[in-house]
Amino acid sequence: MASTTTHIDKALLANPMTFEAYYQLSQDRFAEGRTTSEDPHYNTDEILDYAKVNLARMKRLLKTINLSPELEGALAQISKPQIWVLLTESWCGDAAQLVPLIAHMAEANPMVTLQVYLRDQNLGLMDQFLTNGGRSIPKLIAIDPGTLAILGTWGPRPAAAQALMDELKKQQLPFPELATKLHSWYADDQTLSAQAELTLAVGTWA
Repeated sequence: MASTTTHIDKALLANPMTFEAYYQLSQDRFAEGRTTSEDPHYNTDEILDYAKVNLARMKRLLKTINLSPELEGALAQISKPQIWVLLTESWCGDAAQLVPLIAHMAEANPMVTLQVYLRDQNLGLMDQFLTNGGRSIPKLIAIDPGTLAILGTWGPRPAAAQALMDELKKQQLPFPELATKLHSWYADDQTLSAQAELTLAVGTWA
């Protein structure tokens, strides 16, 4: 179900992070033996193992992502300032696969300001943008900085990845096996599906 929210309350946008600050925080927290979340559920040994892999994925993607000509063209059409609000956490595998792409996109046009927020510290914001009732991340919300009107949203994953996830859940696979299959899909896809969807989305935000 799509969100019915049309504007974001300014109070919910206090204390944003840059992408660089979020990336550094993810590394610093892992060095301390924890994720960006304070929730014990996201700080188990198993989750920390995922967080370690997520950092490696982000590092690789930040070096290897190339924006498609179509996406570059859509981004170039943004002629007025936009704020991109991005909800994420270091424990999230989908975020590790997609946040570097969104960071590259924001860098491609100086009209875009990327503001990063931790999901679990910003539930008031997160709960306005649920996916099928869940706090799924990453979630990207484009807003007009003057009016705080919502221009559009995207996330938490490409439609093809979501379809795969739905099928794997029907099979009732153990989570480690499910995660392996999902990230194999991401590796094969090389962000192309996300780029295609975001090309269309950005075209409607400009």
